[in-house]
Parts: sequence; C-alpha cells; structure tokens
Amino acid sequence: MPFDGRSLIGEALDQALPVIAYYEGCAARVPRTGLYVPYLCPAGYWTIGYGRLVPRDHPPITHGEARMFLETDTLRHLRYALEASPILACYPRRLAAITSFVFNLGAGAYRASTLRRCINAQDWDGARMQIVRWVRGGGKVLPGLVKRRQAEAELLGRV
Repeated sequence: MPFDGRSLIGEALDQALPVIAYYEGCAARVPRTGLYVPYLCPAGYWTIGYGRLVPRDHPPITHGEARMFLETDTLRHLRYALEASPILACYPRRLAAITSFVFNLGAGAYRASTLRRCINAQDWDGARMQIVRWVRGGGKVLPGLVKRRQAEAELLGRV
C-alpha cells in the first residue's frame, strides 16, 4: 500500500484529539455567558480553552473558538513531533502519543529529552519508561499528569 500522508495525519489526529481534550479540559466557563476566560493552570501558566497559553488579559472565547484552537494547536504540535522524530510517520498511534506530550510540555522540552532519543532509536520500551517520568507541574507530581502519561504510554505501546 502506498504511503498516504493525509491518512497518517488524520489517524494521528483522531487518536490525539480526544486524549488532549480530555486531559487539558476546557475550564473557566463564565456562568450565563457561556464564554471561557483565562485561568491559571496547575503549572502556573495563563491558559484558555483546551490548554492554549495566553496573556492574562486575553479576551473571552466561545466554545467553538476553544475547539478551533484545540484543533489548530494539536495540528501544530503534531508537526513539531514529526519534525523532531520523523520515524513517527510510520506509527500514527505513537505519533498521537507524542503529539499529546508535545502539546502539554512544548517542542523544546521534547527535543531535549531522553524520550525523544528513545523514539528516534525505536526503543519503544525505553520510550514508555521515559514518558511516564514527566508528571510534574509547578514542581509537584500532578495526578492528572500521571494519568495522562499512562494514556500516552499505552498509545506508544501499540503499533
């Protein structure tokens, strides 16, 4: 079967979006208006919608805008994951896992990580061991990050 990059992207997005949406959540909805406002995430960053970093004074957004930001931000982070680890082009589920990781921690943290070295060496057991280590936010172990990393590790474990 010939390589179909569009199918790869679509499959990876289909896997990544629910994980990211679930673990990022869409918080700080203002009652009666239905709008979402910036809030301080557990790691200490101003965020809006599904984990989009913004200035503290960012204007409120609708749920539709939050969803649009989630989709465009996820696609951008998927691109970062592929640039840092081109081998993921062969593994949509693993690409989804690393996309979620990069969405949460940023491309710079991923590029500098042992996790990336394991991915690029196709050391999938090592990658699963590395990804579950990234569970701190603001210097504390966050239960939500523990669960998220377990979900990402499960995606890394399947071909």
